[in-house]
Amino acid sequence: MRKSRDDTTLPACYVLVHPGLEEVAEEEIRAEVKGDVKKSGQGIVVFRVNDIDRDLLRLRTIEDVFLLAWGTDELSYRAQDLESLRRWTDKANWTQLMQIHHSIRPKPKSKPTYRFIVQMTGEHGYRRMDAIKALAQGMAGKLPSSWKPTEEGASVEVWLTIHGATAVCGLRLSDWSMRHRTYKFEHLPASLRPSLAAAMVRLADIKPGNTVLDPMCGAGTLLAEGVELVRDRKRDGVEGWDVTFLGGDIESRHVRFAETNLRKVGAVRFETWDARKLPLEDASIDRIVCNPPFGKQMSTPEEIRPLYKQTVREMDRVLKPGGKAVLLVSDVNALKEAIEPVGWKKQRAVNVRILGQRSAIGVYRKPS
Repeated sequence: MRKSRDDTTLPACYVLVHPGLEEVAEEEIRAEVKGDVKKSGQGIVVFRVNDIDRDLLRLRTIEDVFLLAWGTDELSYRAQDLESLRRWTDKANWTQLMQIHHSIRPKPKSKPTYRFIVQMTGEHGYRRMDAIKALAQGMAGKLPSSWKPTEEGASVEVWLTIHGATAVCGLRLSDWSMRHRTYKFEHLPASLRPSLAAAMVRLADIKPGNTVLDPMCGAGTLLAEGVELVRDRKRDGVEGWDVTFLGGDIESRHVRFAETNLRKVGAVRFETWDARKLPLEDASIDRIVCNPPFGKQMSTPEEIRPLYKQTVREMDRVLKPGGKAVLLVSDVNALKEAIEPVGWKKQRAVNVRILGQRSAIGVYRKPS
């Protein structure tokens, strides 16, 4: 069932994103599904679209997408909130939400199942289990009595997400593949989250005909997201989207993992190399996307500064004038010291937390 905004009962949608990526997710929502963003913050972006369809499931900088049942910024943090959660859930138009859900994710041939999920952060005068109970009470009679609850693989999931005084409740449209991706066969410790990688790729502003490099590719997540972005452009009928992707790592095992993950995604040229001495010609690369090792991934934190200086110098050598580099690091000062000698200009910074550490995605441009 395809709904348009002319139907005044059309619900809003919302997405959950890695905290810090809200602005990048907003930009993707506006660009890819023509969304009208209504509210953003604390890992949540609420928006409206003219059509609610499967295009929402192609968003890549987000973790999950939902139909909004209700939302509030006025929780009291006290136990009296539980009655409000129950009442707001009871009043939501679940019949309409289920109709839209089934148009995007058809009912399974077997008996449908359901699951109630509550996420909570912040100090409240009640437990998560109390919130789940209130949610279940509000959902009483909203689903067919023949449906059965389950803990995994439910065909319908109702989520309640509480961050401090903010709460949103809705029907999940996405499934596990949105946040985990189907190409992730091989994983490495501290492997980059796909939504973070997708955000870095969008920030790189890849153009038709570009050559894109990840000199420390690990399991290949950044390159996979780049290939998927190009595939989406081609699927949309955009002409000239031929992009060359190159990747390598000093660990041959990592290169094998990346090759496995990218096998069904698209063509990428991989090599085992040292990022401090790349076997590439000068000024041959248009875009660099890279997640260099964090301090805790090195034998000693002191290794970070010389590593960053040597790799940035080599990246600068292969990067074309006017080219861009998007780098994710936790030691921002070490990266700043490495970049100063090559003269890259910072265009943007996005603050996130990775592995429990404050980190930043930096977007840099090499002067023409």
